[in-house]
Amino acid sequence: MATNPNKVTLRTYDVGFGDCFLLSFHYNATVKHILIDFGSMHNPSGKAGTGNYLERIADQIKVDAGNKLTAVVATHRHKDHISGFTMRGNQGPGATIRALKPEIVIQPWTEDPDAEPDAKIPTQALKGIKGRTGLYVRNLKDMNRYATYVQAAAKRLRGSHLQAVRDQLDFLGDDNSLANRDAVINLQTMGNPKRKPRYVYAGAKSGLETLLPGVKVHVLGPPTLKQEPRIATQTKTQADEFWHLRTGFWAKRATLLKHTGQLTKPLFLAQMLDRVPWDARWHRYYAQKEQAESLLSIVRSLDEAMNNTSVILLFEIGDTLLLFPGDAQWENWRYALSDPKVQKLLARVNVYKVGHHGSLNATPKSLWKGFDNKGGANKVNRLLSLLSTKDGVHGGKHGKPTEVPRTTLVEALGKNSTLVDTRDAQATDLRLTREIDLS
Repeated sequence: MATNPNKVTLRTYDVGFGDCFLLSFHYNATVKHILIDFGSMHNPSGKAGTGNYLERIADQIKVDAGNKLTAVVATHRHKDHISGFTMRGNQGPGATIRALKPEIVIQPWTEDPDAEPDAKIPTQALKGIKGRTGLYVRNLKDMNRYATYVQAAAKRLRGSHLQAVRDQLDFLGDDNSLANRDAVINLQTMGNPKRKPRYVYAGAKSGLETLLPGVKVHVLGPPTLKQEPRIATQTKTQADEFWHLRTGFWAKRATLLKHTGQLTKPLFLAQMLDRVPWDARWHRYYAQKEQAESLLSIVRSLDEAMNNTSVILLFEIGDTLLLFPGDAQWENWRYALSDPKVQKLLARVNVYKVGHHGSLNATPKSLWKGFDNKGGANKVNRLLSLLSTKDGVHGGKHGKPTEVPRTTLVEALGKNSTLVDTRDAQATDLRLTREIDLS
């Protein structure tokens, strides 16, 4: 086998609102396949055929990978990144991926089972912050539980005036809830038993060193509490940097889940009115509006916290660099971008997987401005951008601050890079493919 790959094939699967990428590194005598994420919140529109769409994608991955995966990377536990790994009773798309026998599974350090409520450290490299690590991961788990409550609470909100908020609560609650547990368990046990799963953090070894000859894999995120203590605190002066992980806050709210069923059952059923009296409707309107907006504020903070546990991988093959940051947002990027050596590497990026389906705060301006290969259509070695997204699923409407994908960002990507957008896929396309010659 040649020391270095001579070509890389990039496949962007059209999973709708979600992420799924297959990186195939071609050597003279073999091909190594790395699957990065596999999940969806909303299937793409207009696709031909019937049945479970993610199972169709899994079958296509099986063909494209030649029945064997070298590695699986699950950047973080949001449903739109891992639901494709769901397996129940040896059935489902996760069973298909498992049968491809990946040598190793790579996840963020916050997924290490030893980092859960028993407060053990996630890796030996994190000694000295045992208690804080356990608290941090325990809070993330409580946030998952609370998301399930929010999803149930959203269904009790009535009135057309709350439809937009209700949709967002349902989306965020579903994406963050423990309903993803089947996928999480499958990922924990999927790899070669002779190789330990990798729970990575900024600067850690990826575990791909011997599996991908000639490829340097830089882990740029997420940071640990030791590297970036601010991820465990609530910033009071900069709202866009909140992580809301105060001690006990999420634990108390997570207990609401236990009472969800009781909350939906009236105490005095015989006295229930079919219609709220007219003189009470004004109060109900504003009470429900306040409740909905409070829930939305909290669950958005939860969503950002989960995104900021996202693995950031940078593949370096000679002069070619491929950046796959999952859904990493500012608190995650802040640590990586503070390192001058990392800045120099990022400046040379040739392929950029657009963060968080094109949201405003997942492509920091300092990152975007630093890409030397962005430019007009005549730019030599022009930046290639891969965007997996779907309109009208997450965030506000066109032009709103929460719009995903963000129109201004997509316009910049289209103007200054070669943009591969899943929204441009045809009805018969399960994936969009690009090849990069490395010879």
